[in-house]
Amino acid sequence: MRTVTTPERFLTMAAARNNAEWCAAMSRSHGLESEFGSQAWAAPVRTPLFYPDAVTLAPGADGTALVARIDTAAAGASVKDSFADLDLTGAGFEVLFEARWIHRPAGTPAPAPAPELRWDVVGDRERLRAWALAWDDGDGNAHLFRPGLLDDPETFVLAGRSADGRVVAGAVASRSEQVVGLSNVFAREGGGPDSAWPVVLQAVSRLFPDLPVVGYEQGDELAAAVRAGFKSVGPLRIWIHHGE
Repeated sequence: MRTVTTPERFLTMAAARNNAEWCAAMSRSHGLESEFGSQAWAAPVRTPLFYPDAVTLAPGADGTALVARIDTAAAGASVKDSFADLDLTGAGFEVLFEARWIHRPAGTPAPAPAPELRWDVVGDRERLRAWALAWDDGDGNAHLFRPGLLDDPETFVLAGRSADGRVVAGAVASRSEQVVGLSNVFAREGGGPDSAWPVVLQAVSRLFPDLPVVGYEQGDELAAAVRAGFKSVGPLRIWIHHGE
């Protein structure tokens, strides 16, 4: 029986691949190697905090083979189940959370940001540190964003700045062959994600006018993305290992 790839399934696969490429870039910036296979991307050692150890790239991935490619002996091993079709409970995993892939067509007009905000692409260590501190908002994880990211030709750290130059909104844009992915979208002053999306989307529309925009969100952040012109195109699930 021939498998029919629907437009939404195609977009989900493109978004999953893009996200895996971003996870690989983040891992490389921490000195960690990883590998792409036909069914999934995976890293053999624990990845940076908040980043999965594996991302499925196609529906129907072999869960047993996937788990064998990652380090489940270290606490917190996780799998991004891009099509929400795996059952990893038998391998000692439980569902951490569920979310939705989102898509915004190329050429969709970007909402206008607040007039006092301007955006730029972070290009040096000092500005990356300022961006990371704004993203982190005092949680102690700003160190995750290392200078090696600045050398990755497909990674663009976007900063929305107030009139006095402070970073008050931002995101990471990851360019791949078919789409550009957005992650780590934040706003520090008023309006939450509703104030972040306009400045981020304006930046993306100027940098990548011919590429659709993808990502994934949940809860209030998903609702804000929909208000900004995204459409939900498919479910995903994050599994986390119980630990030994």
